[in-house]
Amino acid sequence: MRSISRVMGVSFNTVNKLLVDGGKACDEYHNRYVRNLQSQRIQCDEIWAFTYAKNKNVPRTAAAPPYAGDTWTWTAIDADSKLVVSWLVGGRDAEYGIEFIQDLQSRLANRVQLTTDGYGVYLTAVDAAFGIDVDYAQLVKIYGPAPDEDKRRYSPVECVDIRRKVVSGQPDMGHVSTSYVERSNLTMRMSMRRFTRLTNAFSKKLENHCYAQALYFTYYNFCRPHKSLGGATPAMAAGLAEYPYNARWIVGQIEAREPVPGPRGPYRKSKISN
Repeated sequence: MRSISRVMGVSFNTVNKLLVDGGKACDEYHNRYVRNLQSQRIQCDEIWAFTYAKNKNVPRTAAAPPYAGDTWTWTAIDADSKLVVSWLVGGRDAEYGIEFIQDLQSRLANRVQLTTDGYGVYLTAVDAAFGIDVDYAQLVKIYGPAPDEDKRRYSPVECVDIRRKVVSGQPDMGHVSTSYVERSNLTMRMSMRRFTRLTNAFSKKLENHCYAQALYFTYYNFCRPHKSLGGATPAMAAGLAEYPYNARWIVGQIEAREPVPGPRGPYRKSKISN
C-alpha cells in the first residue's frame, strides 16, 4: 500500500480508503451473486497468517489489540470450475468452522461431494450444516519427524503417507483430494503481500486483512482467467458470468455503493427581471 501511494503520488490514507471501499463492495457482491451453485465437488482448507504480531510475540507487544495474533482464512473451492465458493477470516476453532461450513452449504443448490483434511472441527461442522445430505470424505496426511531447529523455519515437514477416510454418504474415492484448494491457498500467499512469510508486510488491522481478501477473491473469481479453464474465469465456468470482468468493473461496484450527492447548502431559485 505504501508503494502504491508513492508510485501514484497520493496519500497513504487515500489508498487505505480505496481498499476499505473496494473490500466492502466486493464482499457485498460475492454474498449477493455467488449463490445457487450447481457444484459437484468441493474442497476445503485453511491458510495461516497473523495480524499485528505473531501469537508468541503478543504478550510482550505494547498496546496489542484484541485481534492480534494468528489469523486463519477458511476457503472452499469448486474442484471443477475453480470458483472460490466461500471464505471466512477468523480463528481456527469450532465456532468459526461451523460458521464457515454453514455459509458454504447456503450457497449450494444440490448435493455435493466434500473433501477436507483431517482437522477434527470439520466433523462437527459438516454434520451441523449438511447432516446426511452430503458425500463427505477426509484426506488425512501423515507427516514424518520435524526437521532440525535450524531448518524448521525454511523446511516444511515431509508428508510420508496419505489416507482417505469416508465420513458420510458415498463419495467417489478417486476424487477425494485437497490438491485444488491447497494450490488455491498457495496462489493466495503468492498474490497477497500480507501472506508473505518473514517480512514486515503482514496486516496491522484485522478489518483491512478482511477487505484485502474480499478484493482478491472477487478479482480471482470474476476477473482473472484461469489457465486450466482455457482462459475463462472461474465465474464463467460456474455460470455466474458471460465474460471476464476487469478492474474498471470493480471500480464500478465501489461507485455504485456511494450515495448520490445532493445539492450543497440551501437551494434558492434565482429571479431574473425583464
